[in-house]
Amino acid sequence: MDSLDRAIIDVLRRDARASFSEVGTEVGLSASAVKRRVDKLRADGAIKGFAAIVDQAALGWTTEAFVEVYCGDRTSPDVIRECVARHPEVVAAYTVTGDADALLHLVAEDTRHLEEALERIRREPEIQRTRSALVLTRLLARDPLV
Repeated sequence: MDSLDRAIIDVLRRDARASFSEVGTEVGLSASAVKRRVDKLRADGAIKGFAAIVDQAALGWTTEAFVEVYCGDRTSPDVIRECVARHPEVVAAYTVTGDADALLHLVAEDTRHLEEALERIRREPEIQRTRSALVLTRLLARDPLV
């Protein structure tokens, strides 16, 4: 990946709907050259896809929490992923160091919806207990590569 590829990615990260011509104007390439590079970046896996970034609050999901998950002995990350992937409120899940086996980021409509989601997650057979922290204010949210 060279500096032109990085410039193309930067433009697409700001506006994934930009045409090849628009991207080319910004990076100094023809539309066909941009297309070839984007195709290669996709084939190489540097660009995984294109998506609409939706403001969850605009959809009415304004309550967030981080939830530590504690599982039974030797519960694999794959099993934890399977357990939590069934719940649409889980927007991210991570294995972590420390006492917890995983850390979940949940988004819900309100505290009642959050409580219902937590109860469903706690009913998963591999999950023994959880510990939650409700988000009061999101101070910073950004793409880690910007």
